[in-house]
Amino acid sequence: MTVGTLMGRRVVLVAVFSRTTWSDSDTTSIELARRQDLDGQIEFVRGDFLTCPFQPASFGMITCVAALHHMDGAAALAAMSQLLVPGGTLVIVGVARSRLPDLPWEAAAVLANFGHRMANAYWEQPSPTVWPPPHSYREIRVLARQTLPGVRYRRHLLWRFSLVWVKPAS
Repeated sequence: MTVGTLMGRRVVLVAVFSRTTWSDSDTTSIELARRQDLDGQIEFVRGDFLTCPFQPASFGMITCVAALHHMDGAAALAAMSQLLVPGGTLVIVGVARSRLPDLPWEAAAVLANFGHRMANAYWEQPSPTVWPPPHSYREIRVLARQTLPGVRYRRHLLWRFSLVWVKPAS
């Protein structure tokens, strides 16, 4: 399952899986992603995944890229953990709000962003924007460790963090 379609920019990842489900509350994002699903391998679900009637333990992998900050973080992490089968993997790449202790990361991110923009064409994304993100990096780390025991948290350049968690076997 993918939570948030990122306007279909990840449709190419579907080639790895035989069947996948994507959930997004933004109609434009769903339509852009649907246009790239030429083989019909993706089930698109429009709506808030927190209220969609997915069965517990129904996904072997859940990905969420640049979408967690659009939701209640605690509720989203708890729901994703419930939707995973035992041994399933949760991978989140997200954005968070910086605080004073993050200043060295911010300086490095500005330099990396400059290089990234010089090497890549500008992309104007049409999805709704939430800025600033509701949680700081520290708050995300603490929340993830409380909700997902044993989660691996990493801070990345370009204002990103990642969470990787394997649900323990029953």
